[in-house]
Amino acid sequence: MAEDPPASIAPTCRYDRSIVEGPLPPAVWKIAWPTMLTNIVGGLQGIIDHVLVGHLVGFTGNAAIGVSWQIFIVVIVFITSLFTGMSVLVARFAGAREPEKVDRTVYQAFLTATGLSWFVMAPIGYLLSPVLLDFVNAAPAVKAEALPFLRVMFIFSGGFLVFFMLGGALRAAGDARTPMRIGIALTLLNIAFNVVLIGGLGPIPAFGTMGSAMGLCLASGIVSAYAVTKLVRGGWVVSFPRGGPWGPDWTIIRSLFKFGLPTGIQGIAMNIGGVFMLGYIGSLAQSAAAQAAFAVSYSQLFSLVTWTSVGLLGAAATVAGQNLGAGHPDRANQAVHVAARIAVTAAAVIGLFFFAIPRQLLAVFGMNEPAVVEIGTQLLRILSASGFFIAVALTYTGGLQGTGDTKSPLYISIVSQVLVPLGICFVVQRLTTLQPLHIWIAILVGHATRCGLSVARFNQGAWRRIRVDLGEATS
Repeated sequence: MAEDPPASIAPTCRYDRSIVEGPLPPAVWKIAWPTMLTNIVGGLQGIIDHVLVGHLVGFTGNAAIGVSWQIFIVVIVFITSLFTGMSVLVARFAGAREPEKVDRTVYQAFLTATGLSWFVMAPIGYLLSPVLLDFVNAAPAVKAEALPFLRVMFIFSGGFLVFFMLGGALRAAGDARTPMRIGIALTLLNIAFNVVLIGGLGPIPAFGTMGSAMGLCLASGIVSAYAVTKLVRGGWVVSFPRGGPWGPDWTIIRSLFKFGLPTGIQGIAMNIGGVFMLGYIGSLAQSAAAQAAFAVSYSQLFSLVTWTSVGLLGAAATVAGQNLGAGHPDRANQAVHVAARIAVTAAAVIGLFFFAIPRQLLAVFGMNEPAVVEIGTQLLRILSASGFFIAVALTYTGGLQGTGDTKSPLYISIVSQVLVPLGICFVVQRLTTLQPLHIWIAILVGHATRCGLSVARFNQGAWRRIRVDLGEATS
């Protein structure tokens, strides 16, 4: 294994070398806390949307947003999988001190993602929105609110995708604070737009549920325009390459798909599983109440666990990937274990609130109907335990993906997030009457399975032998 060049001849590098040198826990925390804060703030923005819609539209509006997001994520996850491939390459090249390869990778990820979002996702998503809502058994009142929301998201989500691309690139290169600042700005803009567009203000009419989608697309469009300007001009730890080439570089694009496509298939499989799960929820006797409880309890409140854990996933991926690129596999291994301990602590704190005051949390969203409160309370208390499993699972998923093993999380997710929970619901429905509690327990078992398999696979250490390269640039 090649050693790092002596300090006297090492090239000047724009990357933070404390990630691959010095004490490890501070290096992990340096990436983790801004990402966690960004995701929590972003999650709070979603919660505020639900609060506004719940009070101004009713629980059908909450159900419409939850169902729409579940469908939307299934579609966009293929495009955002490119960002996982991008992050693998950026982290590895940053650790190896190869800034030209970092910049080439970022530009090609931007080019590919924007092209797919404008020319594939927008037209197909607009046309298929009614079919997708029928597929998840959305109640008529829910479908009426969800259809315009979903179509706005499909057509105008380009800025949203650029925002996610930028955050992934910066974090993979070791800068977690810049995406934190940009994410907070996006959230504040989004809240301001939604307050006006959901309820109306002066001459601006109330758009209701659709106003939530309009606010997000406007805010992300403004922030992404600023970000692209910065990438062109330079000044951040990543930028677009100076002097081109500006066309597609198929060598890089193939590498993006090589590492990113398994994550995309993983996300599609998981979210298709989520869509089928919504179908089971829609088949319940109290389908509208269960969909509303699921939208708030799982899609919003549980996001405090998942978004925190996703932040640690990103930290584990960055620190592990950069250390592997710098030739320190043992340090990469230790970094993931450190991140997992932080994830468990965060899940314990959030889970305590879920278990102790579920009714009060639901009331914040205007959830006062007895059936919705009963179902939502039941779900939140189960999620208080489930949070431990998903927090650990996501952290070790980050370790696998950051080092280039993106296939193992795919297989693990298909088993744990699709086959296991849907299999439980299928069997229960055939043997007896399916109840909300059966579905919630199926989710818990799926999370526990994913946790065990992710930890076991990472500890096998096959990721230590994965190599990354791009070859020469092509026009």
